[in-house]
Amino acid sequence: MSLIPLLPIFHRFNREFFDGVLTKGTSPIVSVRWSDGRLRNTAGLYRRGYKGYRQKFCEIVLSSPVLINLPRSAVESTLCHEMIHAWIDLILGIREGHGPNFHARMDQINSLQNQFQISVRHQFPVPAKLPRWWGICPSCGKRFPYKRLVRGAACKQCCDVNHDGKWDRSCVLAYEPIRSDG
Repeated sequence: MSLIPLLPIFHRFNREFFDGVLTKGTSPIVSVRWSDGRLRNTAGLYRRGYKGYRQKFCEIVLSSPVLINLPRSAVESTLCHEMIHAWIDLILGIREGHGPNFHARMDQINSLQNQFQISVRHQFPVPAKLPRWWGICPSCGKRFPYKRLVRGAACKQCCDVNHDGKWDRSCVLAYEPIRSDG
């Protein structure tokens, strides 16, 4: 299945559920796009910040790897979920995550239609990310699986036993790649 255009859905939801406040004229006040394939652990995200020096950005990104083979309702519920975050941040001027304003708007939208259901957490299948590294304690030799390198991570057991529960450089893990024999 190919990726469906997001802007027409955004504009429809903006009219139906947000009284048109997420656009200025005909332009969205937040950019809406599909991910480039790297967003693999969540269905979507809303974020704003700065790119470089004083260049603001504000965007909703939907995960193409997670959503591409799911029904349209999954795309719609994810987009609407992220639009609620944008509305709370840009219109209400509040940073609250999944707080009371989010829940109130989510419940309101869910009661107004039955094509999709918005929830705080999606239940879409996300590919499992396997650990790629062994973190090895230099003191006891114990191995811990890690998905990414974590600088300064230490063996808790050795810190507890040898350093009164305080972090110590002698317990910092060394990393080696996990070999895949498949």
